[in-house]
Amino acid sequence: MALKNKLGVNDSVELARLEEKIRDVNIAKNNLKMGTDNELLKNLDKLHTTELGVERIKRNLSLDTDDVVEWCKTKINSANAVITRNGKNWYVNVDKCILTVNAYSYTIITAHKEKK
Repeated sequence: MALKNKLGVNDSVELARLEEKIRDVNIAKNNLKMGTDNELLKNLDKLHTTELGVERIKRNLSLDTDDVVEWCKTKINSANAVITRNGKNWYVNVDKCILTVNAYSYTIITAHKEKK
């Protein structure tokens, strides 16, 4: 933050561009570490949720879609999705959202907006 205060307007714009590039590189590194043969990606056809899950996801993400599961599949399959597994769940961080999927049943448990 101290560095930003000493920079001019053009320098601040360039710094913001560099920070964004660093973020993109870190996302790419995470995706490479996980490999493209991720079990969740291999089993997208098994992805499902419950009726309550549909309501919860729509409410938490303010979605206006008829097919929540298809929306989630698209997000999970996107190039900028960061997929991690912790215990029994997969966590997909994509477009400022976090999707939680059970690793054994492939049930979408919940989704929420990423906290700032």
